[in-house]
Amino acid sequence: MTALPTSPVAHGTPGSAVARSFSEAFGSEPSGVWSAPGRVNLMGEHTDYNAGLCLPIALPHRTYAAVRLRADHRLRLRSMQSSQQYELDLDDVRAGNPAGWGGYAAGVLWALGDAGHQVSGLDLMLDSRVPLGAGLSSSAALECSVAAAVSDLLDLGLLRDDQARATLAGICVNAENTIAQAPTGGMDQSAALRCQIGHALLLDCRDGSIAQVPFDLSAHGLSLLIMDTRVEHALDDGQYAQRRASCEEAARQLGLPSLREVPFDASTRHSISFRTTVSGRGPDTS
Repeated sequence: MTALPTSPVAHGTPGSAVARSFSEAFGSEPSGVWSAPGRVNLMGEHTDYNAGLCLPIALPHRTYAAVRLRADHRLRLRSMQSSQQYELDLDDVRAGNPAGWGGYAAGVLWALGDAGHQVSGLDLMLDSRVPLGAGLSSSAALECSVAAAVSDLLDLGLLRDDQARATLAGICVNAENTIAQAPTGGMDQSAALRCQIGHALLLDCRDGSIAQVPFDLSAHGLSLLIMDTRVEHALDDGQYAQRRASCEEAARQLGLPSLREVPFDASTRHSISFRTTVSGRGPDTS
């Protein structure tokens, strides 16, 4: 994930459209355009909040954020994919407010402040080229593009190396969990900020360590096919939270910090299945 050149953006580049829309909406040019990618997961669905392993790759599809900082605490948020607009004070950002996509953007400012950084308001125009609701982490791409912009504009240094990017990914997770109220585990933000071109990201969600795994299919004449099933995916519809809660309940019943620690034996699998079924706390998680 890299920042695009600061404004003016070259005509015809993906970022030029959002820069132009920003100027039309706010009356002058943005300070710059930043972007972050969506991701597809090769291995490890729902393993991040279980402290497991996952193997995502970054997609060429990106979300572009045209941004200009303000001298006050006012947030003015726009998107080329939505008619919904937001104008609010940074002091009014809290759990569930603003609702909708604005919570993911405003939440980044809140989470940066929660981490001890001095932040200000901003004017923002988004252009998401990551298909929305398709399970490709458009929300994380949104958060990370905004976070990258704010880090650069305020000289926070949160993109300078992988350790700093891991910190920024955690800040974006806090924004999504607390303000947008989507209980994700952190794989998506790590992929958006820590993946490298031509590699998959082997992420250990127990300690946050990574390994860059060569994954250049084009060098071997291969392609990765991603199918769009047209089934809409929403992190805040309650189903994701239910799955996470059932996993955490299973770990609690076993007296373990996470399902990562479960030994692979038949007696443990039977124990989880029996307890969750009899107690009525959720489906069989064996």
